Amino acid sequence: MNQPHPPTGSYAKERRYRRFDLHFPVSLSYPQAGMVRELETVSRNVSVGGLLVTASDQIPLRTPVNLTVNVVGSRFRHPVTLLGEGEVVRVESLGPGAGFAIAVECRYPITQMDDHLPA
Repeated sequence: MNQPHPPTGSYAKERRYRRFDLHFPVSLSYPQAGMVRELETVSRNVSVGGLLVTASDQIPLRTPVNLTVNVVGSRFRHPVTLLGEGEVVRVESLGPGAGFAIAVECRYPITQMDDHLPA
């Protein structure tokens, strides 16, 4: 079974923002075959520049996505819904029946996030 590996090579060098290991529901919507498709995922890590999610299905590389992150929990001041736009920059299989890891780079930094994350 394939296990996720820590980022190496160009992905590790390209990181510009601090990552937070946060697990929140994330809805991704994207165009496919002339329709808008939605995929419910869960974040594995989040930064102001993008996020890594796990999903039961994959999305093709370079697909533009709209994302909705529902930030809830006792660690946060109040529930927050973060909206963003981005592009799929990496897709990895997590093994048979385990789904996919999908990396999304945000078009614009999610600056609202800084106000809600613990130091």
